[in-house]
Amino acid sequence: MKTIAVIGAGTMGNGIAHTFAQSGFTVKLIDVSEKSLDKGMATIAANLDRMLSKGTITQEDVAKTITNIITYTDLKDGVVGVDLVVEAATENVELKLNIFKQLNEYCSHNTILATNTSSISITQIGAVVAHPERVIGMHFMNPVPIMKLVEIIRGYNTSDEVTKIIMTLSEKLGKVPVEVNDYPGFVANRILMPMLNEAIETLYNKVAGVYEIDTVMKLGMGHPMGPLQLADFIGLDVCLAILNVMYDGFKNPKYAPCPLLVNMVRAGKLGVKSGEGFYDYSESKKAEKISKQFL
Repeated sequence: MKTIAVIGAGTMGNGIAHTFAQSGFTVKLIDVSEKSLDKGMATIAANLDRMLSKGTITQEDVAKTITNIITYTDLKDGVVGVDLVVEAATENVELKLNIFKQLNEYCSHNTILATNTSSISITQIGAVVAHPERVIGMHFMNPVPIMKLVEIIRGYNTSDEVTKIIMTLSEKLGKVPVEVNDYPGFVANRILMPMLNEAIETLYNKVAGVYEIDTVMKLGMGHPMGPLQLADFIGLDVCLAILNVMYDGFKNPKYAPCPLLVNMVRAGKLGVKSGEGFYDYSESKKAEKISKQFL
């Protein structure tokens, strides 16, 4: 396995491309937007420079990583001749199904098709392609170049051979792959998202404020960041989408998103990406200033 296509140049996509390229793979980074590709490559360059300044990589590593990435705006051109496709588009069922229908048309039947979805059914995605045994989940954690975990999700039809290949490949990236089965939210988000949602409910019910909730969880539970700060970091729209997938999948009210989360997403308060969520990021990307609506 030498050539990897990554679909989507956003936060997860550029991180996945960075990680494969740094490990010596040729990466075809694909996005319909030239602007998104430019932004993604700029992010990769900035992250490499940060690693260089810390002494974890050399200038030669930086140059090789950048050289290993080729950008495309056309999906068909980008996936020609690749051994593996990793789809990292927006967490939207219809969008992902449409992408995989195109991959079924453009890719060889021997090409492994992976998705970075954090909650959507691998079995459902696999159902739209021929040979669904080659479809698998590779759920990387953010920030991808740093976080060690990769959730490897087997769909109902995913083969043992494909699972073994992807587990071994993840180890070559310096990651720790963990195999899980295909249920809404898998393991990571099935446990994490209800916790974040409960923190939002706690704020919504005026049990405590933003600072107080996050401080209790950081100091009392040893979390590196509070749940409200983490929700901002992930993106409140992403949190809402994952909760909706789990709620639809399990039909259990414990997964129903808090009305406060729903309203914040409707209002465009998405967290770090929009400049405001539970915290105000207009002056700093750090969660130091609480959003005025929660003061």
